[in-house]
Amino acid sequence: MNRIVTMVMKNLLIVPGAWVKLCRYAKHTDEYPELEKWRHIQYILKRAVKGGNVQLEVSGTEHIPTEGGFLLYSNHQGMFDVLAIAATCDPPLGTVLKKELKDVPFLKQIIACTKSFAMDREDVRQSLTVIQNVIKEVNAGRSYLIFPEGTRSKSSNDLLEFHNGSFRCATKTKCPVVPIALVDCYKVLDQKGSKPLTVQIHYLEPICYEEYKDLNTKELAALVRSRIEEKVQACVNA
Repeated sequence: MNRIVTMVMKNLLIVPGAWVKLCRYAKHTDEYPELEKWRHIQYILKRAVKGGNVQLEVSGTEHIPTEGGFLLYSNHQGMFDVLAIAATCDPPLGTVLKKELKDVPFLKQIIACTKSFAMDREDVRQSLTVIQNVIKEVNAGRSYLIFPEGTRSKSSNDLLEFHNGSFRCATKTKCPVVPIALVDCYKVLDQKGSKPLTVQIHYLEPICYEEYKDLNTKELAALVRSRIEEKVQACVNA
């Protein structure tokens, strides 16, 4: 059975109520506390993960800052990446997504609840606007997840090159940068069936501004990529 179908079927009893509540949060998002909305989203995602026979093996959550805005930069293996990270990251966060996802039911509501942004990679001006919006929100204390590869890698656990532009958000805000190494996340939706499987989410040690203040965006992108790739390869070869 398709894993998405399995996720839904195993949670049929909670879907109607959870969906109505999510839509209410999305429609009146400014009327509800950030943490309340985030915990409801996590509740849905954790139920979906469990229903899909996926086990999340997580390490390094102690590296996630507990105060102020920060940026998470992760390798990208597929649509399940956002679910895995959001389900395991305690502080609320928004995400920079590709524009094709902004009107997808469920994702549309989450985007509204978390002040996430949809980016048109073919429109330079719009992409710059998204980056400026993220900078503004991080300076205001919000946190964001960014996939600097720009698109998913289609070579299992191999990494694509990181786009330098996405690191302007860090250099302009001077906030902590937390690399995330995802391992085997691509298997969740790429492999047929819904047999149990384990994916890994590793939150790596934050890179503070003092460590990257003398780097340009290209150098910072290379630094973050090297740390993620090192962790991924260590896990794959273990």
